[in-house]
Amino acid sequence: MRYALPVYTTQAETFPSAAILHPRADSNTTLRFNMSFTVEQRGNLNALNYCLFFKNAAGKYISPFHDIPMYADESQNIFHVVIEVPRWTNAKMEITTKDALNPVKQDVKKGKLRYVANVFPHKGYIWNYGAIPQTWEDPSHKDANTGFYGDNDPIDVCEIGTKVCSCGEVIKVKVLGILAMIDEGETDWKVIVINVEDPEANDLNNISDVRRLKPGYLEATVDWFRMYKVPDGKPENQFAFNDEFKDKDFAIEIIKSTHTFWKDLISQKVNAGELNCKNTCISASDSPYYCSADEAKAVVAKTSPPGKEEAIPSSVDKWFYFERK
Repeated sequence: MRYALPVYTTQAETFPSAAILHPRADSNTTLRFNMSFTVEQRGNLNALNYCLFFKNAAGKYISPFHDIPMYADESQNIFHVVIEVPRWTNAKMEITTKDALNPVKQDVKKGKLRYVANVFPHKGYIWNYGAIPQTWEDPSHKDANTGFYGDNDPIDVCEIGTKVCSCGEVIKVKVLGILAMIDEGETDWKVIVINVEDPEANDLNNISDVRRLKPGYLEATVDWFRMYKVPDGKPENQFAFNDEFKDKDFAIEIIKSTHTFWKDLISQKVNAGELNCKNTCISASDSPYYCSADEAKAVVAKTSPPGKEEAIPSSVDKWFYFERK
């Protein structure tokens, strides 16, 4: 099912309205983005109770963290990505690693929904932002490249294609490179990818192609990640490798290593801590966290039914300006 979404236009760019993040609450609450996965909306959009649950092609509830395969095509190194935040939007949506079935929700800070600030010249997120399923940056593992431990999340992705994706959309991507961000003393890899269906995908095959064909985009990416927490009173983020991006081959090896960490997590070879590893597709012999379809339905049933969309605070449109060091 497709939705006609309004946009507003400036001379330089066409930005999606807030509706592109999610369709209206009074529309069908089950959304199909491709033939394999759908998302089901629960709660009120722009409210604390809002969340997106995922289903597979058979209509079974699944975890986007644990049940969606990492590979879309292993022979070609094509990966799945779960889009959490559409480009140009501000709501910090994310896979909730500590909730059963790991629905996508908006992050909360001090009891309030979290929005990323507009740090000039960047409007919201400057890529489609998401995560690769079945990966995990192990907080007990000290990365040999960065000297810091993992951040306890799936590995993050910046998709740089032309399409503005939707929250909860599952796309197939090829990897172009990777940036090693150090976020509050933790390793937080950022993988640069492009949707395989993007019209530019054939021309972009490595990080050098991004530099050549999208001049300024990688520099803007470093600037975005360096500055995005400054409006909250936090220091600038730092990066390994002198702020440089590593290439495709390096990135794929990092992704594979986080997949190995995830396999140890889902098989209970390591302590999950507060992470919720409930899944519906991995066999019980491979994962002690397996749950039945009925158990999964009960998880969803406990959440709020779809309701009326709430307003986004006007403060989200504020701009912040900082001198770069």
